[in-house]
Amino acid sequence: MPWFRIDDKAHSHPKLIKAGNAALGLWLRCGAYAAQHLTDGIVPGVVAELYGTKPQAAKLVKAGLWHEHDHACPAGCPNPTPGDYAFHDFLEDGRNTSRARHEAEKKKARDRQAKHREGARGAQNGGENAEKTRDFTFDSSSKKSESASEKSQSSDATAGQSSESRRDASVTGIHAGATPYPSTSYGSTGAASEQRSAGLPDPLADLKRGIATAGLTGVAWDLRESSWEYTRQAIDRVGVPAMVAYAVNSARLKGQPAGASAWVQGWRSLEAPEQQDGIAYLPAAVGQVGPASRQQQETNDLFDRAMQRAKSRMQEDQ
Repeated sequence: MPWFRIDDKAHSHPKLIKAGNAALGLWLRCGAYAAQHLTDGIVPGVVAELYGTKPQAAKLVKAGLWHEHDHACPAGCPNPTPGDYAFHDFLEDGRNTSRARHEAEKKKARDRQAKHREGARGAQNGGENAEKTRDFTFDSSSKKSESASEKSQSSDATAGQSSESRRDASVTGIHAGATPYPSTSYGSTGAASEQRSAGLPDPLADLKRGIATAGLTGVAWDLRESSWEYTRQAIDRVGVPAMVAYAVNSARLKGQPAGASAWVQGWRSLEAPEQQDGIAYLPAAVGQVGPASRQQQETNDLFDRAMQRAKSRMQEDQ
């Protein structure tokens, strides 16, 4: 938005003092009008009469602040049409914005925006192309892996076997092949995918509910094949409450992680909780040795109640 600029010494300028305050009110309002409408300092006569009087306009002309038609100002001020006025030195040294300058600045701004949008589109297209390249590479690698697998299974020269060996049928994880498993609600793992495709319940469901019930929400469960299996084994070995307690203590000491994979190594190190006089002792791996704190016990109690509610809902559904 253009501005009508006034020098900070204008209050004591001889021309302004000579014009008087009443005429300066007209001068100020018409200056703002000229800046808003980009008239390059031209004041239409009807505007001058709207904001002031003819005697006030005459004072501005006499003081040298305005010019009338056919003026002889040596500064090169524009010549207004009869009945209109022109500000003296309105555009001097870029004090006020001319229409040409304003249009040039608008064009530069439009060019910058267009360049920015073009760059953003280029970055987006580059990302899409990179994604397509990754997809193509993935498909090619998958086909090559499948072709190699079929060739190895059908070859008569493979250790004298004409069919798939028992070991080949049982191997999972990183030895199963190059093709990754799709992401599922169980996690991006082969075993999880097989559990889902077989229609079996998620073995980590109780642990996920326990973690969420303990207040650790928004944790991602995209575990790798090995991490998923380690977690399932830990559930069988130490039980869900001990693993929830470990996660709560770890989050208290180190902060809540983005994904459950940060707890897997700790869960692997857990041993079955010992009971002495009815007090549960947590492993040293959680950063605390000795009896569970009151907050930890409350967490366990909260989890137990949540588990009971979950089991009740499952029984009702059946």
